[in-house]
Amino acid sequence: MAQPDGKKIFFENLSGAGKAIAVLTSGGDAQGMNAAVRAVVRMGLYVGAKVYFIHEGYQGMVDGGDNIREATWESVSSMLQVGGTVIGSARCKEFRTHEGRLKAAHNLVQRGITNLCVIGGDGSLTGANLFREEWSGLLAELVEQGVIEADAVQKYSALHIVGMVGSIDNDFCGTDMTIGTDSALHRIIEVVDAIMTTAQSHQRTFVLEVMGRHCGTLSPVTCKQCCVCVFYPSYLALVSALACGADWVLIPEMPPEDGWEEKMCQKLSANRAGKKRLNIIIVAEGAIDRNNKPITTDNIKNLVVKCLGFDTRVTILGHVQRGGTPSAFDRILASRMGVEAVLALLETTANTPACVVSLCGNQSVRLPLMECVQMTQEVQKAMDEKRFEEAVKLRGRSFENNLKTYKLLAHRKPESELPTSNFNVAVLNVGAPAAGMNAAVRSAVRVGISEGHKMFAVSDGFEGFYKGQIKEIKWGDVGGWTGQGGSLLGTKRTLPAKHVDKIAEQIRKHNINALLVIGGFEAFLSLLELLTAREKYDEFCVPMVMVPATVSNNVPGSDLSIGADTALNAITTTCDRIKQSASGTKRRVFIIETMGGYCGYLATVGGLAAGADAAYIYEEPFDIRDLQANVEHLTEKMKTSIQRGLVLRNENSSENYTTDFIYQLYTEEGKGVFDCRKNVLGHMQQGGAPSPFDRNFGTKISAKAMQWISKKLVDTFRQGKVYDSCCLLGMRRRALVFQPVVQLKQESDFVHRIPKEQWWLKLRPLMKILAKYKTSYDVSDSGQLEHVDRNRPKESDASVAM
Repeated sequence: MAQPDGKKIFFENLSGAGKAIAVLTSGGDAQGMNAAVRAVVRMGLYVGAKVYFIHEGYQGMVDGGDNIREATWESVSSMLQVGGTVIGSARCKEFRTHEGRLKAAHNLVQRGITNLCVIGGDGSLTGANLFREEWSGLLAELVEQGVIEADAVQKYSALHIVGMVGSIDNDFCGTDMTIGTDSALHRIIEVVDAIMTTAQSHQRTFVLEVMGRHCGTLSPVTCKQCCVCVFYPSYLALVSALACGADWVLIPEMPPEDGWEEKMCQKLSANRAGKKRLNIIIVAEGAIDRNNKPITTDNIKNLVVKCLGFDTRVTILGHVQRGGTPSAFDRILASRMGVEAVLALLETTANTPACVVSLCGNQSVRLPLMECVQMTQEVQKAMDEKRFEEAVKLRGRSFENNLKTYKLLAHRKPESELPTSNFNVAVLNVGAPAAGMNAAVRSAVRVGISEGHKMFAVSDGFEGFYKGQIKEIKWGDVGGWTGQGGSLLGTKRTLPAKHVDKIAEQIRKHNINALLVIGGFEAFLSLLELLTAREKYDEFCVPMVMVPATVSNNVPGSDLSIGADTALNAITTTCDRIKQSASGTKRRVFIIETMGGYCGYLATVGGLAAGADAAYIYEEPFDIRDLQANVEHLTEKMKTSIQRGLVLRNENSSENYTTDFIYQLYTEEGKGVFDCRKNVLGHMQQGGAPSPFDRNFGTKISAKAMQWISKKLVDTFRQGKVYDSCCLLGMRRRALVFQPVVQLKQESDFVHRIPKEQWWLKLRPLMKILAKYKTSYDVSDSGQLEHVDRNRPKESDASVAM
């Protein structure tokens, strides 16, 4: 099959021969850890290294024996979809002592292990770094004791450490997202969505306590004074409040001002007066007021009952947030990080500092471990000294922007405090529905109102526009929209070119000064047509910006689109269930057809998340020889303990090699070895409640788009016209970037409705490697060691991962 262009490392040149890599999970468990372990093992074996499991974290390293076992390809099969960590995790007091680390060093040297991949929180990673710094001294001590030979000191002279942060709290500075956070958000939002239905039925107020406790920001290995320092990071509480549109959120980084009790009750009362039948209050574990007094869920309940008399219930989510199947995002993140960790270990030298593999925007980066730990500790120090605003900034751009966005959308300013712009802005959805569209509309409406604009909603896209289906939409009209799937405004694929005269008339009639278009490739085409219409109609000389929203993720100018994550989760969940259906049947291969038009994003990335053996897409042409090679490859795998295979096919990957054809080919060629089943997923990929990622991505990108519109209107509005302002706002690697649609026209394949270059094609070799194919691997985007401060992009919020 064709490979993506770029700087490549080929299979035979990825030399890990003679090296031994050990992988362990330590501290609290997090969904997605197994995907990371699987990626480390398979990438390590791919490059010819020996790979070992260390069971039970540092305790297993200290105890040795059967806790350190060599891993095989098959030993990580069927673990991608399993939550927690199958190799176990434990907090080890003995490793905190010099004697414990001496035992651990002996156990590693006995097996020739000098490369450690540690998956855990900052305490686990800090302990690994100390172990690395002590390594040569520990070996010398072992020689003195006569436990190891003198030549072992030279042979195993350096211990190399690469970390991955596995923590549902997302409290580690230097990365936008930690493994497990997205899955924890899924658990929280599932509960909140369920609670909202019963709360609405009975007009109740629910107070939810969200986990986030993290004991020991200063690692007990390095802190010589005590082990009782406590930090309560509140990322989960903040982002879940943003994702569900909670009425109030209480987090330790933003202690409420004195008198907050009265303000909160006033808001709850106003919401009920506005015919809202429920209230949701989210409280982070460890929430405090300005006087460091704890704020508990019971405090909140008693306050609401006493002051308002509302029927109020408390729900403490607890460890349900740690459990369950990892989300598609966490599987993909962990797989990418696991492969990157092995590459980092191969490239490290004795002088290379211990690093942690991190995520910045949509790109993997490597950061010095101790720089990240130091900044994480600075957050705690700022909290202790009540420098709360500084603590928020130190938490990173992602956390800071989430907080700003929540404040902007949840708390409406009084009319007297709002600016008066006298501008009218219209928002509409164009193309097929995508989960997260409603969150984007809600965000646009509320930010627009906060900027002083009058907001108008257009029903049914440009078809509704030319028919005059336009009405003013107010703050309260979009309440509760974040969790709704589909498009509440209605959306159509109709393009505006044939109706520009009528659309111009409606713009004049309603005095529309700017347009926000939320949609897929049709939305992109629409903006190009409106841009052309400026030559004839002055009404289109207004700021126009597009926010990408499509499950296909085929919009040029953006790595990600609203709705694609929800579709990926639908594919991943379905594939899990399909594979499970064969648990009582030996040797079965499933052929799954995904949506996407000519874009193979869903098939490729869904295949990576579900552990597919192959994924057929239009962008990578294939023929009968490729199909035959895949069948033979699966046949070989079926001779081992692997009993199930999964093959994905993008709906328009080939005109002749249809899903039926591939199914029949696999059925015929697999006779006597495996049988075959097929499934067409269809429109279930477009339905359902939006994922936390899509809710938050839609909310933040739409808010930024509205702020851009406001700036354009204020800075460049001349005689009712704004020129040179027709853009698409998209995620490009590390940043959200505004790009003129004229420029993106050169980057588009209009026949097949896809970008000419697509970043995710570089993930295809990764998927093949993890499926045991020998293939080239593109390392042009592999992380290079950077510094934490340089990791932050200049252009707004780079956190696509919420």
